[in-house]
Amino acid sequence: MATFGRAMKMNRPGDFSRVFRQGKRTGGGGLTVLTVENSVGHPRLGLAIAKKHVKLANQRNRLKRIIRESFRQNQSALSSIDIVVLSRPGVTERDSTQIWAALERHWLTVVAQWQKS
Repeated sequence: MATFGRAMKMNRPGDFSRVFRQGKRTGGGGLTVLTVENSVGHPRLGLAIAKKHVKLANQRNRLKRIIRESFRQNQSALSSIDIVVLSRPGVTERDSTQIWAALERHWLTVVAQWQKS
């Protein structure tokens, strides 16, 4: 069973800025996913859920829980990359199943991007 421990999180601001500068981008479903290769040896997840797009704290927390769980279930297919998930306007109009489906599409795209490289 895959876990989502401390090692799977991106914590340092330098890591985020590197992903924003050099990352490959994929978008859709109210989310944008940026990815860049890392030297850690396993995938790491960073979240950037803007208050501007998701006003209420309980909605932001719900969205983050969904993203973390989806990442946890798909991390075995991902290579050693850093991933940042950004919220987009309109993400609050989507329900949990729509967000989950969008994330599944994003993970497939990310896997395809990094297998070619």
